[in-house]
Amino acid sequence: MVRQDQGVNHTATPFEGHHDVVRKEWIDFNGHFNAGYYLVCFDDAIESWMDFIGLGRSHRDRHSVTTFSAQNHVTYLREVSEGAKLAVTTQLLAFDRKRIHAMQVMWHSDENFVAATCEVMSLHVSEQTRRVSEMHDEAYERLLEVWDSHEKLEVPQEVGQVMSVPGWPALLE
Repeated sequence: MVRQDQGVNHTATPFEGHHDVVRKEWIDFNGHFNAGYYLVCFDDAIESWMDFIGLGRSHRDRHSVTTFSAQNHVTYLREVSEGAKLAVTTQLLAFDRKRIHAMQVMWHSDENFVAATCEVMSLHVSEQTRRVSEMHDEAYERLLEVWDSHEKLEVPQEVGQVMSVPGWPALLE
């Protein structure tokens, strides 16, 4: 598993900024981590990621901007049970002045396996207009700095996956 502080690590590792434990209330009738709570955990992990890339609360307050999740694609890879310790890493995949495309990976900390991934597209938004807006230079320059490291990382195979049923709609004929 990767470990990293708030500085950019030029040895090319994803950012790890969120740790959690699967809570009793996150367990469903099947006795495992409910699908919806995976997204809650991934969303909680976005806060430390936004701090890391320069779009944290102080930046948002100073410039009256925020970020919205425009799209999330969660892939569930292995079952997780109550009490499991989790770590979420985040890798920058692409960005421009209005969008940030990232991949979050949820690790089972004790057994060191990937439980799920969440591909996310975040939008930079003006709080005044509630519309997508360009980010300030300081945040964009921080993304360039992070990209200098993250561009060296292998792109996870879950990135860009399309959901489909092979052969559909021909199966209906």
